[in-house]
Parts: sequence; C-alpha cells; structure tokens
Amino acid sequence: MEYAFLLFAFVCGLTVKIIGIPPLVGYLIAGFLLNLFGYKLTDDLTEIANLGITIMLFTIGLKLNIRDLSKREVWAGSVSHTLIWVGVITCAVYGVAAIASQYVEGLTWETAALIAFALSFSSTVCVVKVLEESGESKTRHGRLAIGILVMQDVFAVVFLVAATGKLPSVWALGLLGLVPAMPLISKMINKSGHGELLPLTGFILALGGYHLFELVNVKGDLGALIFGMMLAQHEKASELAKSLLSFKDLFLIGFFLTIGLTALPDLTMILLAVVFCIFIPIKAALFFGLFTSLRLRGRTAYLSSLVLSNYSEFGLIVGALAVSLGLLADSWLVVIALSVSISFVITSVLYRTSHAQYHRYNDIIKRYEKSVRLKEDIYPTLQNAEFLVLGMGRVGRGAFNALSNLSDVNVWGMDADRTKVKELASEGLNVICGDGEDVDLWENLDIANVQMVLLALPSIQDSVNITRQLKNAGYKGKVAAIARYEDEVSYLYENHVDKVFNFFTEAGLGFAEESLAYAQSQELHQQQA
Repeated sequence: MEYAFLLFAFVCGLTVKIIGIPPLVGYLIAGFLLNLFGYKLTDDLTEIANLGITIMLFTIGLKLNIRDLSKREVWAGSVSHTLIWVGVITCAVYGVAAIASQYVEGLTWETAALIAFALSFSSTVCVVKVLEESGESKTRHGRLAIGILVMQDVFAVVFLVAATGKLPSVWALGLLGLVPAMPLISKMINKSGHGELLPLTGFILALGGYHLFELVNVKGDLGALIFGMMLAQHEKASELAKSLLSFKDLFLIGFFLTIGLTALPDLTMILLAVVFCIFIPIKAALFFGLFTSLRLRGRTAYLSSLVLSNYSEFGLIVGALAVSLGLLADSWLVVIALSVSISFVITSVLYRTSHAQYHRYNDIIKRYEKSVRLKEDIYPTLQNAEFLVLGMGRVGRGAFNALSNLSDVNVWGMDADRTKVKELASEGLNVICGDGEDVDLWENLDIANVQMVLLALPSIQDSVNITRQLKNAGYKGKVAAIARYEDEVSYLYENHVDKVFNFFTEAGLGFAEESLAYAQSQELHQQQA
C-alpha cells in the first residue's frame, strides 16, 4: 500500500510542478486527499518519513560549520525570537479562543502557551528543501537560517526532556568516546570509495548516530545531526552529502504524506489554521527586526526571515506530546498540522520570487540597516579583474585554472561558501566570497573592466537570476553559463545569457581534443626517435 501512496504523491507532485508550484506542495495535497478517501497512516509510511528526516539532519550536519552556531546573530536571534514569539502569540491564541469560545474548546493560559511554543519552530524540512532547490544553502542568509534551525532543534530536545522527565542515561557520557573514534570513522569513509559503498556508509553513520543516542535516552534525530557535524570537515563530506541527496528526497515524500494523513479536519479547524497562518507575517517581522538590530544587512535579514516564516514538523512533535500528556485536546493537534501544511505552501511559493521582491523593495528594507557592518557583511573588492568565475566547484575551478594559464589575463573567482573561499585564498588564488544573486554586491563591486562573467553553477535558475542582476547593475560585458540538458541551453539563451556550454557535450569534446592532441604528440615523438 505504501508504494501506491508514493505513486499517488508522485502524480500530485508532477501535476503541481507543471503549473509552476514546488512538488512538495503536491506531496502535502496527496496526503490530505488520501485521508479524504479514507486511507490511514501506516507504520511503514511513518518509518519511511522518520528515515527521511534522519538522513536530512545528517546531511545538514555535513554542511554545517560549528562556528556558525557561536555567532551572536544565531544564538541571540534564536533565543530572543522564541521568547518574544511565545509571549506575543500566547496572548493572541488566548484572545482568538475567547472571541470564538462557542466553536473552540476551553483554553487556559498554559494551553495557549503550549500552542505558541509549538508554532515557534521553523520547519527544517521545508527550509532546507527550499534552500537546496534554489542553491542557497551555503550563502550568508542560508547558513544563518540553518543555524537558527539547529538552535530551535536544541530547544525542542530540551522541552521533550523537561516534559517527559526522560533524562539522559548516565551512559550518555560514553558518547564522548566518539571524539577519539573519529580517525577510524574518517578512514572508513575514505575506504568506501566513490561508488555504491559511499551512500551506504552515509546510511550506516546516520542511522548509527540515531540509534546510539536513543540507547542513552537522547533524541535520535539530534544524534544524526551531531554525527554529520563531526564529519563536516572531512574532505569527502560534500561528496557524501550529494550521494545521499536522492535517497533523502525520496524518503521525505513519506514525511509530507504523513502530515496529510494525520487527521481529517472540519471547517472550524481549517478556519483556526488559517488564523494561525495570519500570524506568519508577525514571525517574519520579528525575525527581520532582530536580525537588523544585530547589524545584519537588510538583504540577509529579509531573505532569512522570509525562508524561516513557516511552522515546523517539530511543532507536531511538541503537540503530539502535549496531547499524550493530557495538556492539549486532540483537535488542536489537527489545527497545528494544518497550519504547518499551509505554511509550507506559503514559504515554497513566496521564496521563489524572494530576490525579485528584495530588488523591488530594497530602498525600504535598507532603511532598517545599521550603519556599522558585521565583519562578514563588508563588501569584497575586485582588483582589475578581466574574467570572473562564479562558483568555484570542480567546473568553476577548471575554468579558473585554464584562464589563469593565459599570462595576459587577470582572472578572479567568487563563491558563496566562505570556507571554500578561505581554502582557495590560502593557495594564493584571487577569490572573493559573495552571493551572485545579491544585487547590492554587484552595485558595490567594480566590474567596469570585467570582459566576461562565467557562471559555473548547478542551477540554471541561479544563472538566470545572476544574469538579470548583472544587467540591472549596468554590466556591459558578456555572460557565459553551463547547462546539463538541451532544454536548459535554450532557456538560458532566452534569458539573455550570451554563451551556453552543454556540460556533457563540451566535456566529451574536450576529452576528444585532449586525446587527439596526446596521440599526435606521441606519433611525432616516435617519428623523431
């Protein structure tokens, strides 16, 4: 039956994608439709959903720099937001219940506070999915959002421990033994190679971390996250995360289905969920106000606030626990589930045009910026750059090296991953850290001498957005981009990219040219001999 559920979710996901809506919205719709048709949540589907969340948290950890959590904007922003939100929304929920008392079961201040706390979390699943699809998980605002999510996950663990009285076992101290075991684990990853053993190794580590922490009465999801964080500095961390990407996305379909299959709502529950979603702008405004007060740039504050403006699957976990302890009525869990689902749709749709929104309202947004910048938010400089390569992955690094071999060319590289930029700079390369979709960055960079910008990016939508930002900033040079499929080539040309290289076609052509040149040189060498 679970396979039929997944097939139905695929049909719904494909349908909404055709009309321009992210597939995860279709998965949510599939869950509610199945519920309407009388199907119930199964244990196997729950296991698939839990596996998806575990793998996702492990991959988040692989991309997370622990130093990001120590930044003031992360810990102060998350703590302040939770405290203020719970205070404000508790009053709002209690007020709504008082106004609609004939439709809503009696609500105490404690119950209202529980609901407010459940709604204080932002969705790790939704946010990471949106950031990965837009290629922004390693940007300044992406790393800030993920840092906030991790802090909120910690709050959830603390609440679950306090509410259940389930304290970590004394054997939890044995988890410290993982530190000296890291060299052995790293060696195991190296020996796994690049084939089918690599994702299998990822599964073993993610699930092993989950169950190891469960054994000592610590939340298993936290164990998967910590295992990933401990391996984040490994040289194969990025490759390991990519090898798990497709598996994670497949299993997360089960998670979205479980939300819809949780319960079937009535009209009152739907109206309450809509009212709760009206609170979402308050959530966004509060994040934005806190981020700007902590001296973040307006653009970073706006994009982070927008992507965090949703409710979380952890809210369902908190709600389910409160119901099991008799602190909440069952109906409130359904309302929270509906609110979470609707908020996913809102975030998925709104964030697709986030950069265009910022470009339209940047004058208003910048009014809230502080005059003193954080160190990470000071704009970089280019020194007489003639060629600029955006995206210093394998393709971008190859293009950078090829251009650098031309003695009369001044080439620079740019990447949103600050750690990667530091590593490349330590090698003596001319690189800067920046998000190509940041219109403020282009307006503050001296690109007057740049003859060509090479976009070595995996997302063609990112390439289109950057091309648009360059034109808006008055760039007069040429733009080149890479594509993997023929339909992407035509799409890029239609959006004013000057030259498009089909990744696989050009790789084959380059391989043939290099091989032919080698064969000719060998033949010439033999003739001379």
